[in-house]
Amino acid sequence: MNQLERCIAGGGVALFPADTVYGLACDPESEAAVRRLYEIKGRPADRPAAVMFFKLEPALAALPQLGPRTRAAFERLLPGPVTLLLPNPDRLFPLACGPSPERLGVRVPDVPLLADTERPVMQSSANPSGGADARRVEDVDERIRDAVDLVIDGGELPGTPSTVIDLGSYEQGGEYEIVRAGALDARTVRVALG
Repeated sequence: MNQLERCIAGGGVALFPADTVYGLACDPESEAAVRRLYEIKGRPADRPAAVMFFKLEPALAALPQLGPRTRAAFERLLPGPVTLLLPNPDRLFPLACGPSPERLGVRVPDVPLLADTERPVMQSSANPSGGADARRVEDVDERIRDAVDLVIDGGELPGTPSTVIDLGSYEQGGEYEIVRAGALDARTVRVALG
């Protein structure tokens, strides 16, 4: 078990490098940890967050409800700087879903430093709610750095948040929507999703 997993397993909140910006992570199944992450960030508790896996295989294993078309899209886009909004009929990870438990945001970043992390985390960017994204640990608000249980410095990151893609209707008709432009450009998304 690596230091991130130990922190998460103990109910802690970690500051960590993704492949885009610095993030905060906690156990997606722990109400106390999720509440604390939102308090540290100053974010309303009814706002959804994403569940992050550090390898593709555990993510796919945790999401057996994905249809074949959506699963293929998932494998084409991840790992990478993308958050996928997926149908969540089994209401997995409800603490991360906010008021819409039938939708789940999922990330699988390309972070070699954390590639041995086996457990999923709930994650959100490491900035005060509405604040600028952090590309270096020292860019993270000092109050956030002081409040977390673990800081993992991955050096300077690209600094552009993930592209958020809604695949809620993708299985039926191949339709998708880029909800937030980000690190993966629209052309690459279009090529990957047809």
